[in-house]
Amino acid sequence: ARAQKVCIGPSFNGRLGASLALPLEMVVPQRPRSSPILAAAVLGVVAYVVGPAAFALLGGRSARSSGLRQGTARWATETKTADTTTSDGEEFEFQAEVGRVMDIIVNSLYSNKDVFLRELVSNAADACDKKRFLALTESDAPPEPMKLRISTDKEARTLTIEDNGVGMLKEELQENLGSIARSGTANFVKELGTGQADVSLIGQFGVGFYSAFLVANKLEVYSKSFKAPEGERKAWRWMSTGHSYTLSDPGDVDFFGEQSGTRIVLHLKEEAQEYLDSGKLSDLLKKYSEFITFPIELWNEKVQYDQVPDESAPPPKEGEKQKMKSVPRSVYEWEVMNKMKPIWLRNPEVVNESEYTEFYKTTFKAFDEPLTTTHFKVEGQIEFRALLFIPSTMPFELTRDMFSPEGKAMRLYVKRVFINDKFDDLVPRWLTFARGVIDSEDLPLNVGREILQKSRTLKIIRKRVVRKVLDTIDDLRDKKPQKYEQFWSSYGKYFKVGLVEDLDYKDELKRFVRFWSSKSEDNQTSLDEYISRMKEGQTQIYYVTGEGRRAAEIAPAMEKMRQKDFEVLYMVDPLDEICSQSIVDYQGKKLVDINKAGLDLGKTEDEKKEMEDTLKEYEVLATWLKKQLGERVQKVQISDRLVDSMATLVQGEWGMSPMMQRYMKSQTTSSASDSAFAIGSRNQAILEINPSHTVIKSLKTAMEVAPDAPSTEDMVMMVYETAALIGGYTIEDPGDFAKRVTKLMEAQADTSSGSSGPMDAEVVS
Repeated sequence: ARAQKVCIGPSFNGRLGASLALPLEMVVPQRPRSSPILAAAVLGVVAYVVGPAAFALLGGRSARSSGLRQGTARWATETKTADTTTSDGEEFEFQAEVGRVMDIIVNSLYSNKDVFLRELVSNAADACDKKRFLALTESDAPPEPMKLRISTDKEARTLTIEDNGVGMLKEELQENLGSIARSGTANFVKELGTGQADVSLIGQFGVGFYSAFLVANKLEVYSKSFKAPEGERKAWRWMSTGHSYTLSDPGDVDFFGEQSGTRIVLHLKEEAQEYLDSGKLSDLLKKYSEFITFPIELWNEKVQYDQVPDESAPPPKEGEKQKMKSVPRSVYEWEVMNKMKPIWLRNPEVVNESEYTEFYKTTFKAFDEPLTTTHFKVEGQIEFRALLFIPSTMPFELTRDMFSPEGKAMRLYVKRVFINDKFDDLVPRWLTFARGVIDSEDLPLNVGREILQKSRTLKIIRKRVVRKVLDTIDDLRDKKPQKYEQFWSSYGKYFKVGLVEDLDYKDELKRFVRFWSSKSEDNQTSLDEYISRMKEGQTQIYYVTGEGRRAAEIAPAMEKMRQKDFEVLYMVDPLDEICSQSIVDYQGKKLVDINKAGLDLGKTEDEKKEMEDTLKEYEVLATWLKKQLGERVQKVQISDRLVDSMATLVQGEWGMSPMMQRYMKSQTTSSASDSAFAIGSRNQAILEINPSHTVIKSLKTAMEVAPDAPSTEDMVMMVYETAALIGGYTIEDPGDFAKRVTKLMEAQADTSSGSSGPMDAEVVS
C-alpha cells in the first residue's frame, strides 16, 4: 500500500499533530504480532529522526537559539528539496516556515480581510502588464485584449479570479508561489534593467498572494504561460491548503484567454461566505480597484422583466389586445466594474472642466461642483500625480464635526490601486475639507500596504500638495474674489485652526485669515488689507473680542478708538481669540487687544500731564472701590480709554476675555473645577473708571460724605455690575442687580412726583 504522507514543518494552525511527515505504518504498526524488539527499534529510529523537531516545536523558541533546532532546520531543508510523487501530482514543501508566516498574515499583517481581493486583483493586473510588455518586446504576434474576470459558485463555496495575462510555467509556479515573501513582480522588474523604468507594476510584495488565506482554507491556481512556445503551451495546477502544495497536470483547462492566463480558485471558509455576494464584491472592486488599467468583469446577476400574457385578466374583447404583465427573470452577465478612467494620468491640458466635475462627483459621491480644481505632476526626487478639489459647499460628514474621520477624502493610490483615504500624515488636519487623489509610483507602505510609514518621501508629497492648495487659493483670492469669499465663509475656520496648531505653516496662513472689522462693513478683511488702511504713525494692529459683531461694536473700549479713527478687528468667537494670540504680529506690527490693561494709544505731553493730575485726584477713590468690591476685581484704576461710558472691566496682559472664560469653563467636567476656575477668572478682572463721567464724580462725592450709606454701596455695585454686563461678563447675583435697578427707578419716580404739584386753572376772560 502507498504510504500516506503528512507534511514536515510547522503546520498552518501551529499544532504539532500534523507537523510530522511519517509513513502511516511507522506510526501505527500494521501487524499486532510483530516482534517487540523490532517495534522498539522502529520507535527508536523515529525518536532519533523527529525528536529534535518535536522538542523544537514544543519549546517554541527561535531556531537560532537552540542547537537542536538548528539541526532540525538543516534536516528539514534537505527534505524540502526532495519532491514526493502522489496520486494528486508532485508534492513540495514551502521554502519558508509556513506556520509562522501564515499566522502573521492571518492575525497581524492585514487588519481588514477585504484587502485579499485588492492583492489578488493587483497581481492579475501585473500579469496583464507583463504580457503586454513581453508581446511588444519578444513576440511578433500582438497580445489579445486583456482583462480580469471574477465569479462565484455559492454551492461549491468558491470564488474565482481569472486573467488572461502572462501566466506561469511549472517552474515559476514552484518558485513564485512556493516561497513566501518572494515576489515574481519584483524579480521581473529587476530583470528589465535600469532602462525600463516606464513599466508600471503593482504587486511587488510577495506575501500579497497569501492574503487569500484570510478567507480561504484551500487555494487552486491554474496557469498557462505566454512565455512557452505557442504550440507547447500547457496548463499546470498548483494547490495548497496552507501546509504544503502540489503541482500537477490538470489536463485540458478552458481559459477565457486563448494565448495564456491564470485562474485562482478560493475555497472559502465558512465564516467568509459574504464574499460570495456579488454586491459585496462589486463594492470592494469599486473601492480598491476602480482605476486598474485593464477591465475587471464581475459575473453578476441582473433582473430583467419579460412581458407575458396576463392569465388572470378577463379575455380581451374582439379587436382588443391581450393584457400583458411583467415577470422578473434573473440573468447572469459579465459587468465591467472599473468604468471610471484615472484622469489624473492624463495631461491637464487635454482634460476639460466637465470631465473634472464628473470625476469629482462620481469618485467622492458629491452633489455640488468643485470650487477649485488642481491637477499636477511632480517629477525629480520622487514622482507622483495629484488631482485636488475644494468643494463648493461643506461636505456633509464635516457639518457636525469639522475633523470627523469619515470626512477625510484624500485618497492615496499606488500604481492606480487604492490604499487608504484615512492617512493622518498625507495632508495636514486643517485641509480635512479637501478632496483629491494622490497616485505615487513608490511609497514606503508596510508589507500589508495598510500603514503609511513616515519617511522623507511622505514629507515631500505633503509639502508639495499643501503648496499647490495654497497657490490655488491665492489665485482664487486675486482673480475671483467672490468665490474666495464663498471659500472663506465655508472653510475659514480650518485655516484658523491650522494657524494655531501647525507651526510649519503658521506664517503662510497668516496672510489668508480674515476677520470682521470696524471699517469693513459687511465684508471680512485680511491683515494685508488692514495694514493698507492704517493711519500714518500707527504701529499696532488693534482688535477687540466679543460674542458677535454687535457685542464687539458696543464695547466701551471702542469709544476712544472711534474718537481717534483707528480701525479695530472684531474677534467674534473663541477660535478668533485663540488665533489672534497665535498670530502675535504680522509684518512687524503687533496685534493688541484694546480690552487688555496697558493699552497705549499715544499721548501728547499735555495729555500726559493732565492724566497725572487726574490720577492723583482719584487715587483715593480707586483704593476705596477696590476695598468695597473685594475679590470681585484684581484692582481699580483710572482709565484713559473711555469717552462716554462710566466704567469698564478689562483683563491683564495674560488674562482671558469673558467669551474665552465661558468657553474654557464649558470644557471643565467637575463642579470643583468650575469653582476654582471661576475664582481664578474673576481675580483677573481690572475695573477702570472714567473720571470725567458724572456718575464717577457723584460716587467720589458720596465716598467723601457718606461712604457707609446704603445708597453709596448700591452705587458702587451698580457701577461694577453695569461695567460687567456691557463688557460681556456674567454678574454673580442677577436678583440683587434687579432690586438695585428697581430701587433706582422708584427713587426717580418719587423725585418726579414730588417736583410736579397740582396746577391752578387759568381763567381766560
